[in-house]
Amino acid sequence: MPIYEYRCQDCQRRVSIFWRTFSEAEGGDPVCPRCGGTHLTRLVSRVRMIRASGNLMDADDPSFLDNFDENDPRSMGRMMRQMADETGEDLGPEFEEVVGRLESGEDPEAIEKSMPELLGDEGVGGGDFDF
Repeated sequence: MPIYEYRCQDCQRRVSIFWRTFSEAEGGDPVCPRCGGTHLTRLVSRVRMIRASGNLMDADDPSFLDNFDENDPRSMGRMMRQMADETGEDLGPEFEEVVGRLESGEDPEAIEKSMPELLGDEGVGGGDFDF
């Protein structure tokens, strides 16, 4: 899920736009989340990587996956919660709902069917991310 940075020619602000897929980002028409302008120029962004301070997501030591069972919703929920905790970011109420439902043992496909808005086809997520 890419986030691209743009310069809005209407309000002269630098904005970040979240796209659901790379194909939507390449084929979509970006809209400035600040002023609604449609004259945006894509900028070259710095690459950012989140690295865990502990060993949870250490690529050199995949042992954190030892207790992960991809067929167990509870295990998936625990892993998602741990990864979110490692980033320190608030991932919003939808994330909390999905993880809570997984942690209670609900089937991921049932969750997906009951929350079609998570996959939406709006193109631009409309989010304004200031880095």
